[in-house]
Amino acid sequence: MTRGIMIAAPRSGSGKTTVTLGLLRAFRRRGVEAIGLKSGPDYIDPAFHAAASGREGVNLDSWAMAPSLLKALAAQTARESALALCEASMGLFDGVPAPSGRSGASADVAAALGMPVLLVIDVSGQAQSAAAIVKGCALYDERLKVAGVILNRIGSERHRRLVAEAIDAIGISVVGALPRNDAITMPERHLGLVQAGETEALDARLDAIADFVEAHVDCNRVLGLAGALLHAPPGSAPVALRPPGQRIALARDAAFSFIYPHLVRGWRMAGAEIVSFSPLADEPPPSDCDVCWLPGGYPELHAGRLAAASRFRWGLRRFAERRSVHGECGGYMALGQSLTDASGVAHPMAGLLGVETSFAKRRMTLGYRAARIASDCVLGAKGSLLRGHEFHYATIITTGDDDPFAFVRDAYGAPEAPAGSRRDQVTGSFFHVIAEA
Repeated sequence: MTRGIMIAAPRSGSGKTTVTLGLLRAFRRRGVEAIGLKSGPDYIDPAFHAAASGREGVNLDSWAMAPSLLKALAAQTARESALALCEASMGLFDGVPAPSGRSGASADVAAALGMPVLLVIDVSGQAQSAAAIVKGCALYDERLKVAGVILNRIGSERHRRLVAEAIDAIGISVVGALPRNDAITMPERHLGLVQAGETEALDARLDAIADFVEAHVDCNRVLGLAGALLHAPPGSAPVALRPPGQRIALARDAAFSFIYPHLVRGWRMAGAEIVSFSPLADEPPPSDCDVCWLPGGYPELHAGRLAAASRFRWGLRRFAERRSVHGECGGYMALGQSLTDASGVAHPMAGLLGVETSFAKRRMTLGYRAARIASDCVLGAKGSLLRGHEFHYATIITTGDDDPFAFVRDAYGAPEAPAGSRRDQVTGSFFHVIAEA
């Protein structure tokens, strides 16, 4: 039986990631088979979870995923683990307007899986008032149980005692108190943390975080707070997204790393073969594949190398003459005419689509998206519905004369609008697909 607990907070920046990574590595060192799950569409945190625990986790999203898919993915991922730690996104109850249980809030995921909540509270600048925040979180949603609290950024032993006694008085256990510690802060980039594979001395950093958490958190009590996960019915194995081909050439390197584990795992379970290649190593997509997928990532940090990767660009163009190619976000930019970096230098890209993008004038675009496919393509038939999100700082200089890839709307009722590009068998957009609607 797998037990689980959600590590959440009233707001972003409270210390959820530090606590999650520290606990995952600490339990691994103790011989507990623990795995990290992530509520929401974040790509970066799950890679750190995998590095800390030694086990690949999964994203669980209550807006993009039907409840049956969410439960099935949790069951498939955590099946061989004794403990699942699910890191929440933003504040515990933060979501979008939607029917009950489908708002994208981490509270929906905790409720769907029967997970008790371990609340991380940044108590800097307050003392007994922290108990009012904890009590509010405990009472706000009757579906949830706040089982325990970890205090973060404690200033002194006196500070810890004032806060802990006030929270204990409302009947909720304080299981840890972390003092301020800037030494364990992870390096950040414009989309969040620097990727796990690029973080210098990552294992040593994770061990330091685990040492810190173990010194100030009662890990045995955390383990005791976890509850049995609610699973999908036996035999339930919904697919998030059907494989786009039988042999899928998947770009994977520091420029193209944002691909959801549940998609790749689902494609393999459906019988598809994944063949990885590296554009940054100037590798073309393997010619024996029947579709090429360029995921998101950080092409803007490697635009010069991509422009100089002549074998990759030539091979990609040859591949696209007879087979389908799809690019998401960073992959979309790489398929375009040019990518202008932050210093204003324009680098030629593959030229398979007319789009030109730029980081010289950055603008954050973020949010859930529902996409209706504009015409038959590798992701589905015309009119098929997909759910996903956008998160990027790039701006579009021009889209050229290409047809749209899809018609997209946000989660707040804005009118549907054309998005992305299609030219022959090549498609792309800033839209990251999470699941079929």
